[in-house]
Amino acid sequence: MHILVTNDDSITSPGLLALVQEMRRLGEVSVLAPDRNWSGSGHVKTLDRALRVREVRLADGTVAYASDGAPSDCVALATLGYIKQKIDLVVSGINYGANLGHDVTYSGTVTAAMEAVIAGLPAVAVSLELPEGHTGEVDFTPAARVASWVVKQVIDNGLPPEVLLNVNVPFLPLEKIRGFRITRLGLRVYHSRLDERIDPRGRPYYWIGGDAPGGVPERGTDVGALAEGYVSITPLHLDLTAYHALTDLMTWNLPDIQDL
Repeated sequence: MHILVTNDDSITSPGLLALVQEMRRLGEVSVLAPDRNWSGSGHVKTLDRALRVREVRLADGTVAYASDGAPSDCVALATLGYIKQKIDLVVSGINYGANLGHDVTYSGTVTAAMEAVIAGLPAVAVSLELPEGHTGEVDFTPAARVASWVVKQVIDNGLPPEVLLNVNVPFLPLEKIRGFRITRLGLRVYHSRLDERIDPRGRPYYWIGGDAPGGVPERGTDVGALAEGYVSITPLHLDLTAYHALTDLMTWNLPDIQDL
């Protein structure tokens, strides 16, 4: 079993290192991750410039590779041939902060796993909830242990085509995590605001900011599971078709194109 590990918090992230060390229990590990933080980058494919990759060493001496591309670029590079050995599975994380609800469209952690699915590989994205305003050290050990169990299940049981798992772990010691729940995406509540400022030359510039997002802790959702102290495992499918809307749209009186 050959596992590719990547993330969006950069090659130097302690969360990446913790994940790499746990994945070694399950098979051979290669690491290709961004050389800087790409949090909130979404699903990026860099086509208008060259991508660079350099060899680095993680804090434990592990040989790894850092790219100036996005997390999804890193997966594309690896699966398209930069990593010569065939890759069997991709694991992305461990992210600083949960990726819940609509976060999955913004998250570089999750979209790296999406890129793996596009390449025909099973993939798991792992994120660790952080309390608002937390500034101290973060123990990624519980999340890494959880990731190891989930990935082992994927190795043993497989995943349906075009499906990835989005795993969110509560910010608790391992012995206080209540268990696992299989969930659907919940409702994330954002508190975004636009901060307009003026630079020294009198030109306006903007920051998109705001308070940390919240969520509706509905039972059965990723938001609800985390709020109750459970690990959330959400299967995500790349088919974004709104099937429930097809019937309504079929009632439209579609014109001949010549009548436009």
